[in-house]
Amino acid sequence: MLKTRIMPTLLYKDTGLVKGVSFDSWRRTGSLMQAIKVYNMREVDELIFLDISASKLNSEPDYSLVKDFSSECFMPLTVGGGISSVEHVRKLLKSGADKVSINTHAVLNPTLISDIASVFGSQCVVVSVDVKKVSDSNYKIYTYSGTQETNLDLKKWLIQVQELGAGEVLITSIDKDGTMSGYDLDLIKLATETLTIPVIASGGAGNYQDMLNALMIGKASALAASSIYHFTEQTPLEAKKYLGDHGICVRNYN
Repeated sequence: MLKTRIMPTLLYKDTGLVKGVSFDSWRRTGSLMQAIKVYNMREVDELIFLDISASKLNSEPDYSLVKDFSSECFMPLTVGGGISSVEHVRKLLKSGADKVSINTHAVLNPTLISDIASVFGSQCVVVSVDVKKVSDSNYKIYTYSGTQETNLDLKKWLIQVQELGAGEVLITSIDKDGTMSGYDLDLIKLATETLTIPVIASGGAGNYQDMLNALMIGKASALAASSIYHFTEQTPLEAKKYLGDHGICVRNYN
């Protein structure tokens, strides 16, 4: 049985970590290096680092920054932000990333997904999909850190990214982001019922029960979260313990 992964998300903007609500990331949340050292101690399964300003600024990933902090990161690392070519991926992997997350440039150039997968393997490619709910069963996909609406159909896009070679999908509810009011279970369920590749649920985790719901009701394969770890006393390690106590197969749980 595949084990559920707990994956904190670090959002980087300009020169530091940030967090907000519904992608309005205005609040500074501390030192990048300090956050990584804390997560090293708390048995995190994987870490997601997203430079949320890179694509909007039309800039490449900051390879020097990734190289610096990856040297202190003792867990698998997914890096996203500003990735628009296979060469960008090559440089990030050389800098210490284990996987890459692509969003805006996957929409602008879908063949980028297959290009990366053909060179580095599907396991390297995480396609991030950011959505807002329009109605109970209708969602709009956004790019450029939730600032530009697309005309993509969510189900069709999910199927397309899977067929192009994505290894995983990171699905984020913009409406739920930073609210700590619980994941959008309908969104997660839609994604997991559409795809056969793993779905990482993101946006809205406020407590461990929310995480359990995303797994049991939404059928997610992994759980990404940020605010719950920044603004409460809850930790990834305690999340694993709670989930393990409720019958979920997690890593490093005794």
